Amino acid sequence: MEGTSQRMEMIVDRLSAAAGGREMLGQLVRFGIVGAVSTLIYAAVYVPLTYYVFPGARAVLAVPFAFAVAVACGFPLHSLWSFRGHGVRRRGAAQPMKFVTVQGFGLALNALFTWVITGPLHGHTLLPLIPVVTITPIATFALNRRWVFG
Repeated sequence: MEGTSQRMEMIVDRLSAAAGGREMLGQLVRFGIVGAVSTLIYAAVYVPLTYYVFPGARAVLAVPFAFAVAVACGFPLHSLWSFRGHGVRRRGAAQPMKFVTVQGFGLALNALFTWVITGPLHGHTLLPLIPVVTITPIATFALNRRWVFG
């Protein structure tokens, strides 16, 4: 009887782990979709600013504006959809500030990848896109899931 109980417990543990894996996979897919929407929002702000307000070498001045609008839209989308049913939602500024911090970390990570690959390594300007679209999203997903919305 004891062996059967242990087997049942093991089966329940495996099913729970699989369900948690499906939950995280759903969060990751929703996170990716919201990320794509945020990217479109960023571009919708960045492109007109660089065309009409900050042309040419001044285009970098459009980045903070585009980044701020994308982050402002991303927080409620991630909070209400990407990580729905995960963790808790807190009133006040602490949780949104954590989100902004994680997004700033992602921005800094992308800048670091770009600088290292195109600067010291003399790589092509498209090469940083590899870690930018693979490593940064995984890092920001993990931080958002654990620290911001966990």
